[in-house]
Amino acid sequence: MTESERELRLKSKAHVYKNSAGIRIPSVTTITHVLGVPEAVVTAANKLGLEGIDSKKHWEDKAAIGTLAHALILAPWTGDKEEDLKDGYTKAQIDLATNCHLSFLAWAKGKKIEPLYVEKPLISERFQYGGKFDFYGLVDLDLTLLDLKTGSGIYAEHWYQLGGYRNLLEENGVELPKKYSVLNIPRAENESFDVQSRTNLDTEWEIFKRCLDIYRLQKKAR
Repeated sequence: MTESERELRLKSKAHVYKNSAGIRIPSVTTITHVLGVPEAVVTAANKLGLEGIDSKKHWEDKAAIGTLAHALILAPWTGDKEEDLKDGYTKAQIDLATNCHLSFLAWAKGKKIEPLYVEKPLISERFQYGGKFDFYGLVDLDLTLLDLKTGSGIYAEHWYQLGGYRNLLEENGVELPKKYSVLNIPRAENESFDVQSRTNLDTEWEIFKRCLDIYRLQKKAR
């Protein structure tokens, strides 16, 4: 598979959200991107530039690793076969995504995990946006909304995204979880495993709504 074919494969995985009238609406992640990228990511991009590395290709490679890692982790619940999921990825990408998968399995060992929804797309007709969260279900008997991240850390934007997902659950009549968790899964030795949890996202939801306002104003100004 060529590089362009791999790029098209990744793009095809992106979910397109439409409201009841068939009009395309933004995703949770598109909305929170109005905040820009975290300072740590900017610093990393500058470092790549100084080292003569194409930052665009670098981040596309990292995104591919993250996509595959998510698929491998969720495969037991989605019914996908691991070997089929790896098709089209480079050996280096597969190796790093496998590292993520093994880190997740180490975290999950001994836990009772029961999924209710996995990669479930939902629409907010009231606020006109859509989103697809990774995992909603029971973790050691606690109803949990779990977001998987592969990268260098957990950022504030991740919690704002969960605020958007929380509203999607509530608006669609799904019981709100007891716990909201972000699991940062390392790809390589220079990254760290981290898991953070919160029980209330009222403030994060308010921030998400402000991001939605900014997104709409920016669209209007173009």
